[in-house]
Formats: sequence, structure tokens, C-alpha cells
Amino acid sequence: MPENSDQKREFLRHTVATLAYRGRKALTGVEPGFATWRPGPASRAPVEILAHIGDLLDWALWLCRGQHVWRESIPLPWDDEVKRLFDALLALDRFLASAEPLGFPAERLFQGPVADALTHIGQISMCRRLAGAPPVRGENYFKAEISAGRVGLEQAPAIREFD
Repeated sequence: MPENSDQKREFLRHTVATLAYRGRKALTGVEPGFATWRPGPASRAPVEILAHIGDLLDWALWLCRGQHVWRESIPLPWDDEVKRLFDALLALDRFLASAEPLGFPAERLFQGPVADALTHIGQISMCRRLAGAPPVRGENYFKAEISAGRVGLEQAPAIREFD
């Protein structure tokens, strides 16, 4: 195993925690109807984007185990998809924290499903503003208390938010 393998896993764990932190902000406090709102006729609804994020995280866990398994799910109701997301983050973090070898290089896990999931959390944040839903407040994420292993819906409060 390469010498910096543990550092790469810890970086992935920190990125998964970042997904949880940013995801909590983007996915909570939405109004009824937001889940199925569409910015355009060919666009995905936020609940479809959220289901896709869950699919990406499931894929990431399969890749960690050395298997290339992709399953596209049918979106569940919003609250169920939010729970699914945080369950998937927990499962992925637990694997990354374990001694099990990664089935694919950490860089590929990051460049594929993990980076894609970060992009889609941003899309949901943008959709909130476009839909007229309560927007996600801007934040100096550099100062945020994000730490590997904190991947649940409960997150540290924001240190420096702005409008």
C-alpha cells in the first residue's frame, strides 16, 4: 500500500463530511412543492437531483469494495431521500475509516462520484434561490467546523454566514 494511502482516505473522509455539512444546509428548511419544482422543462427536479446524489454515493461505496455497480433509483419523497443521503454518507465514511483496502484509487473515487455529488448539492442550493424557496445562506466554508466522521444531519453551527 502506498505510504500516503491513509492521508488520501482521510482526505476522502473530510470530503464526505463536507458533503454532509453542505448537504444539511441545502436540503433542510425547504417548503412543500420545492422537491418537484423544475427550473425548465428539460431540467431535473430537486428530488431527482437528490436521488441521483444517493445513487452516486451508493456507487462510491461499491467502488470502494472493488465493484463497479451502478443502480439508478426512482426518487422517494423528499424526507426519505434526505435520510437516504445521510445513511449513504455514513456507510461510505465507515468504509473509508475501516482497514478494508480501497477497490479503486482514492483519486478516482474523488474525481467521479464524490466530486459529482458536491456539484449536485450546489445545484440544489441554486434551485432554492430560483424557486423562491428560502435560500441557503452564504458562508465562509473555510472557517466551518467540518471534521471527518461528522456525516449526519446534525452538524456544527455556521461560524460566519452572510447574505
